[in-house]
Amino acid sequence: MAGQRVFDGHNDVLSCLLHEGDPTGASFFSGRAGDLDAQKCRAGGFAGGFFAVWCSNGAGGPDPMAKRREFPAIDAPRAHVETAAQIAVLLRMLRARPEAIRLCRSVAEIEAANAAGTLAALLHIEGCEGIGAGLDELHLYHAAGLRSLGPVWSRPNIFGHGVPFDFPASPDTGPGLTAAGRALLAECETLGILFDLSHLNEAGFWDVARLSNRPLIATHSNAHTVTASTRNLTDKQLAAVAESGGLVGINFGCQFLRADGVKISATEPAELLRHLEHLLQHLGEDGVALGSDFDGAMMPDFIGSAAGLPRLIAAMQGAGYGADLIDKICWQNWMGALKRSIG
Repeated sequence: MAGQRVFDGHNDVLSCLLHEGDPTGASFFSGRAGDLDAQKCRAGGFAGGFFAVWCSNGAGGPDPMAKRREFPAIDAPRAHVETAAQIAVLLRMLRARPEAIRLCRSVAEIEAANAAGTLAALLHIEGCEGIGAGLDELHLYHAAGLRSLGPVWSRPNIFGHGVPFDFPASPDTGPGLTAAGRALLAECETLGILFDLSHLNEAGFWDVARLSNRPLIATHSNAHTVTASTRNLTDKQLAAVAESGGLVGINFGCQFLRADGVKISATEPAELLRHLEHLLQHLGEDGVALGSDFDGAMMPDFIGSAAGLPRLIAAMQGAGYGADLIDKICWQNWMGALKRSIG
């Protein structure tokens, strides 16, 4: 299917650019070694997506090869600085190359960018350590273009508790949203900011399901029944997403796809297709999209980078998915979910 456009639910290129020593984002346009840059986007049909701000744990974090990955809370003052710095990377990119990338605050702006042949960037924060309990920063970042956030990454903060990276294990790993987390959710709904469920533990998920009036959305998560990772959603959670008219963006990270939970790039298309089929069965054709985790997780060799998205589309074709369903998964379902969430 030549020319299939893709809107993607998650990438971490802003964090990578900052930590690669490129605060202007110039290498995004000239070419870089990571999963996402302008050339790879053009080659793969990547027309837009959620550009995440994510603060690292810094030195002294857990052993990345350990079976259970417990991430401690991070220093809030450092997170405030790093959050602003990553948003500044995107703003510098927009100023330097407005013909190549646009910051989009609505579905109409995403579609206009696509019509102009310009990459559509939706600003997202993954883990809100850079936002204080008074939510002053939330309003500032909303004015700068923020339209989506996940209250936690896989560590605790003042808003709630993220799931550790554990396999096999349940996502029911601790308490739910704090009082500050509930206030954050309410303010996001007032402002029209999507409240992402990926990385939130099961108790936090059910708090959002109980309190929110918006569709339940997990931007980059998979099916726990297929791969029993804490990062994946149980069938009961998927039923709640479906009932709300929500959506799940499938995560390409190898350890979240493979039935054995192993983090190796030799991960076949069949592993991803098993998740895709399970999500379609539980969410319907309008409730499944893509949430790659480019530049934030190990990609399967058959995809490799954004340039490899046509190989994923070919795998869907090979599994018998028709053109209309593929277009829904790759583009239309995100447009519908965003219209219901942010306008």
